[in-house]
Amino acid sequence: MLLVIDVGNTTIVFGIYKDGELISDSRIATVKTRTSDEYGMLFYNVLSHANIDVNEIEDVIISSVVPNLMHTLPSMVIKYFNRRPIVVNRHLRLDLNIKYANPDEVGADRLVNAVAAVKKYGGPCIIVDIGTAMTFCVIDEENSYLGGLILPGIGISAEALFMMTSKLPKIEIVKCDSVVQGTTTRAMQAGLYHGFTSMIDGILEKIAAEHGYDLDKVKLISTGGFSSLLTSDSKYNIIIDRFLTLQGLKIIYDLNKNSVNL
Repeated sequence: MLLVIDVGNTTIVFGIYKDGELISDSRIATVKTRTSDEYGMLFYNVLSHANIDVNEIEDVIISSVVPNLMHTLPSMVIKYFNRRPIVVNRHLRLDLNIKYANPDEVGADRLVNAVAAVKKYGGPCIIVDIGTAMTFCVIDEENSYLGGLILPGIGISAEALFMMTSKLPKIEIVKCDSVVQGTTTRAMQAGLYHGFTSMIDGILEKIAAEHGYDLDKVKLISTGGFSSLLTSDSKYNIIIDRFLTLQGLKIIYDLNKNSVNL
């Protein structure tokens, strides 16, 4: 069995692959101050609850956008799973041509998503990852990673409305059918929902215009915690793939398992 771990700013998502199939997936909060022992017990308990025998885990791969945990989690894996994990970086075999001015600046999460999208859907494609931050990544027909853009996610924006104003309340992020609302809470919810859904379609259109893409033909993929909420009603055919990152980790592991010293 293979344990795949994706460390995000808000959530750590991890899954178990057995014989090439994802048989378990779990989410826990990202806490930068947790020790390797605390994470070890947490992973052990979650996996045990899912009826996973941790002794059957043969290898581990990690991607992370949280520098504070890049020592903690590999140390946890070594101590609790007796394995030395593969840590995703652009020097691994990815089968991507990274066109970034400085390839080392591309986040591990964006690389993993790009690898999965190319393998599953082919290029050209545009990936929208809707998490703590929202990212758009563009891959052309020759599997070249061209770059993209990064902006605050809907959760950050909702929190900013609450934290940076005197009277606006903390709200739940929900879908709103109507744009114009008659209460402050609903007005905030509508502003966030319609603001972000319109922005996603608008940015896709700008990317398509810059690169000469037909949005009815290019593959559009969304992933991340708010992907279903914010892209299911898009005017374009966006594939919602909630396991894109975990699948990307499995693909990268398969590309590198025989060349990395585990």
